[in-house]
Amino acid sequence: SAPPPLHPRVLRAFVCSLHLLGGGSAAPAPAPGRIRRERLGSGPASTALKRDRRDVASRHLLVAAAARAHSTAGGSRARGGLPRFHSPTLPSSKGEEVRIQGDEFWHMTRVLRLGINDRVELFDGAGGLVEGSIQKVDKGGSDVKLLEDARLIAPDGIQWHVYAAFGTLKGGRADWLVEKCTELGACSVTPLLTERCHTIAENRVDRLQRLVLAAVKQCQRIHGMLLNPPIQIADLQPVVSQSKLAFVASAESPPLLSTLPKSCNEESGLLIVGPEGDFTEEEVNVLKASGAVPVGLGPCRLRVETATISLLSALMLWSDAHRQETLKCR
Repeated sequence: SAPPPLHPRVLRAFVCSLHLLGGGSAAPAPAPGRIRRERLGSGPASTALKRDRRDVASRHLLVAAAARAHSTAGGSRARGGLPRFHSPTLPSSKGEEVRIQGDEFWHMTRVLRLGINDRVELFDGAGGLVEGSIQKVDKGGSDVKLLEDARLIAPDGIQWHVYAAFGTLKGGRADWLVEKCTELGACSVTPLLTERCHTIAENRVDRLQRLVLAAVKQCQRIHGMLLNPPIQIADLQPVVSQSKLAFVASAESPPLLSTLPKSCNEESGLLIVGPEGDFTEEEVNVLKASGAVPVGLGPCRLRVETATISLLSALMLWSDAHRQETLKCR
């Protein structure tokens, strides 16, 4: 059967990241869409149509596999397919118990229908991971007993911090931006307030916090992604000044590939994307004066969320490749 269709924004962002890293134009991607199943007759025309549909389906699979190629290694994945739940605090020793309540308890018992003696994984969002067994279930929550000592897994690779002016995006586009930043492995996302994007609703921030946790669980991250309070350009200046890896998306700037250093020992970096309508010239000059490197994202004008995900994808792929090379040299 045909795979589910890729979201158009996912496909567009992936193609853009290939363009940024490859230094040339990427091959045109297939138009996303579910292949319709219908009865076909016999003869050369129907045979050719069937072959074309198989080709489209296989290209969907190749693009999806390539988009996942930079995912982190085994330590961040659920062992044996155990369901994973978030607990803000984790005991450290085998045999101790932790109480699971709220949305996680609902997901555990009402959605997945788990009960006594079922095994689960717990993580705290700060690198802690442990396997446990459900010992008790009541109306208020469930008690999980640790089957091993909790492990602490350190962050790996460059930690990228995203500053994007997405406060005015509508129609779920801000949700999509934050969700994909989480899935790609961003360390934090901070709403950026600019002259053309000067506010973000508080109720939207609360919703985004819940969305981040859901995305962290879905993509099997050990470390959570921070969703920081909004920040003004003026308050971003000292942050940029202290970073040796800071990139700002800017039209008519050198392509990203030409600005990346050949070697890098930094533990963190920044990427900055402006609002719809872009930064003002004054804002770009302020960021450049603070040390941010302006980078171009190709010849096309991109939406805020597309630019953010394209830039983050390219930087994640670059830093992951650099990390692999460093490990080989040790």
